[in-house]
Amino acid sequence: MSAESRFLTLLRLLAHDPAAQGLMDDVAVLPVGDSRLILTSDTMVEGVHYLPTDPPADIGWKLAAVNLSDLAAKGARPVGCLLNYALSGDESWDEAFIAGLGDALDRHAMPLLGGDTVKMPAGSARSYSLTAIGEATGIVPTRIGAQPGDLLYVTGPVGDAGVGLALASADPAASGPLVDAYRRPRPRIAEGALIAAVATAMMDLSDGLLIDAARMAQASGVAVTIDHIPLSRALERARGASVAVQIAAARAGDDYELLFALPRGKTPPVRAIPVGHVAEGAGLTLMIDGAVMPLPDRLGWEHD
Repeated sequence: MSAESRFLTLLRLLAHDPAAQGLMDDVAVLPVGDSRLILTSDTMVEGVHYLPTDPPADIGWKLAAVNLSDLAAKGARPVGCLLNYALSGDESWDEAFIAGLGDALDRHAMPLLGGDTVKMPAGSARSYSLTAIGEATGIVPTRIGAQPGDLLYVTGPVGDAGVGLALASADPAASGPLVDAYRRPRPRIAEGALIAAVATAMMDLSDGLLIDAARMAQASGVAVTIDHIPLSRALERARGASVAVQIAAARAGDDYELLFALPRGKTPPVRAIPVGHVAEGAGLTLMIDGAVMPLPDRLGWEHD
C-alpha cells in the first residue's frame, strides 16, 4: 500500500458525511434542493505536478483545468471556484499565472469567488490549490456503478501529456501538440454532461488509464479488461506504437480524458474510443493485440 493510500485510509475515519462518498471518488456531492453541488479541490506543487521551467500562464491554466475535469466527470456545470495562492515574490510571474488562470476560468464560465493568499519562505517550492464548485441537476455518475457486460470508453487518446512532459523536461522551449497536452489540458465539460445521463460509471483520467481503470474495478466490485490503448497520431509520430510505447501511454497521467462504462449495445452520446470491457470478478487485465500482458509494477501516478 502506498503512502497516499495509507493516509486516505486514515482520512476516511473522519469523512462521515454521506456527501464525502467515503472518499472513494474525486468529489463530494452535496444535495441542495432539487440539485447537487459538486465540490472538488486540487493542489499543484512545483517539481511534483509541474516543471519549474513551465510558463506560469500554463500553470494557471492547468490548475483550473484539472479541477474542471473533476466536474466534467460528474456531468456538472461550473458555478465558481476558490483559489489558495502562494505569492512567488516575482510580480511578473504572478501576473502571468493569473492571466493563464483567467483564460481557463473565462473559457469555461467558472468565476473566481474568493480564496486565500500566503507568502512562502524563501526557497520553498511554489504551491497552489483551487477548489471548484459545480452544479448537477441530472444523474451524477460515480466510479462505483460499472456492471458486468458493460463496455469501457475514453473520450480521446492517452499518453500525449506523458510524452509532452518528457519533451518539456528535456527542452523548456519545446512546443507542439504533445507539450500542449501536458501544459494546457482540455477538460471535457460538454462531453461529461452528455455522458452522465447514460453512463453506469465515469471518472477522469488524471493518473493514467491503467491505474484509474483498476480504481473503477475496485470501487465497482468487478473485473476490468483493457484491450485497446488509443494513441494519437502525434504520439505515434514521436514515439511509434510498440508494445512498450502503448504500456507507457496507459501508465502516463495528466490525460484528463473521461473513462466511462456503458451497457453493451448502447451508443456513446459523444465521440469516444472503446478501450475494454467489464466482467464479473475482480482486478485488472491488460491485453495488447489479443495477448494478455503482464501488468507493470507501477500502474500509474501515485504519491509515494
